[in-house]
Amino acid sequence: MQQKVPRRTRERILDLSLQLFNEFGEPNITTTVIADQMGISPGNLYYHFRNKDDIVNSIFVQFEGEISHMLAVPDSRHPTIEDVWHYLHLMFELVWRYRFFYRDLSDLLSRNRKVEVDVKNILAHKNHVARHLCIGLRNDQALEADDLEIDALATNMVVVATYWLSYEYVNNPRKYSEQQASADALVRGCYQVLSLIRPYLRGETQVRFDKLAADYRKKLT
Repeated sequence: MQQKVPRRTRERILDLSLQLFNEFGEPNITTTVIADQMGISPGNLYYHFRNKDDIVNSIFVQFEGEISHMLAVPDSRHPTIEDVWHYLHLMFELVWRYRFFYRDLSDLLSRNRKVEVDVKNILAHKNHVARHLCIGLRNDQALEADDLEIDALATNMVVVATYWLSYEYVNNPRKYSEQQASADALVRGCYQVLSLIRPYLRGETQVRFDKLAADYRKKLT
């Protein structure tokens, strides 16, 4: 049998750090804790990363790569309400995978210039995609809203999606990381964002939306 190639120490450090940051919060985890959990010396860890910010920035590079790929919307056709739903579902799954960024966002922005600049770019990209999806629906007469309403709608969708996990954490911090609780939180977040678009939908798209919404509500009962 072909033997698996051992994962590099640098990759293992990043994976473990992401797990610890997500579970306990990035401010509560030091490089000493990471090295101890890895079973390596602090010197070995510093061989790969200068400090904790270096680890955070490296994880953020991974996150940027994944979210940039996910935020690419097809230009070959107009989006449908199912596309919006699917896009949001994938977005919330990615947000959950890197949830410490969102839960500790204010603290990270206050002391990490790179994260501050890159988060602004990501939010602008999210807003662009949300606006693009809404305009596509409007072009197909599936959504009725003027440009100002679409700008406000896109911004509201991004705001709710960005801070939803913080809201969930404040509501129930003791169950925040439990598997079922996290799955329900993602469903609620996706539904909450999409509920913003419901008043603007028209015709068959509104009917399809209501069916999708009913299916999602069943998952929460």
